[in-house]
Amino acid sequence: MRKIVVLTFVSLDGVMQAPGGPDEDTSSGFQYGGWTVPYTDEFSGNLMREQMDVPFDLLLGRKTYDIFAAYWPKQDPAAMATTPFSKATKFVVSASSPKLTWEKSVLIEGDVVAKLKELKQQDGPMLQVHGSSNLIQTLLKNDLVDELWLKIFPVTLAKGKRLFAEGTMPAAFELIESKTSPRGVIFANYKRSGEVKTGTFA
Repeated sequence: MRKIVVLTFVSLDGVMQAPGGPDEDTSSGFQYGGWTVPYTDEFSGNLMREQMDVPFDLLLGRKTYDIFAAYWPKQDPAAMATTPFSKATKFVVSASSPKLTWEKSVLIEGDVVAKLKELKQQDGPMLQVHGSSNLIQTLLKNDLVDELWLKIFPVTLAKGKRLFAEGTMPAAFELIESKTSPRGVIFANYKRSGEVKTGTFA
């Protein structure tokens, strides 16, 4: 059985839009593209490489797929994600029927939730979700996320696409690993752990 693992750069106020560059995603007038760049360092780079070193396939929304397909095949094989992304099967969720030009790409359309559930039941490596804000909402709404690997940056952005938006449902998670970079980025990995519990203070 495959796990679905969401890897997300997120601000303190929950924004995940355009972490990598000014032109990555300017929808709704977002002006802070590239907000993670000032916090990059060797420590963070090494941790992200570790997350890329495990066997995985990719599960992507259409917009993220298009960004990745236009960028990563052209990069130096020594770059962090070039070889892992090239080796991975790319499962692409889309409401249309786009032509997928990146090698090892598979379209998921129609009853997406049912097909994702079938995909999870198959043998194979974990399915890593990068970017893909709309897809993440579908995954959260249908309780399909097994783990969240978050990189939490010490910045608030006020506006932008949020990790926990309209797809969020009540759910409990358990912290399984955490590390903090010298520049204050918190790497926090969580796994799904049942229902939300409540109580009162004694």
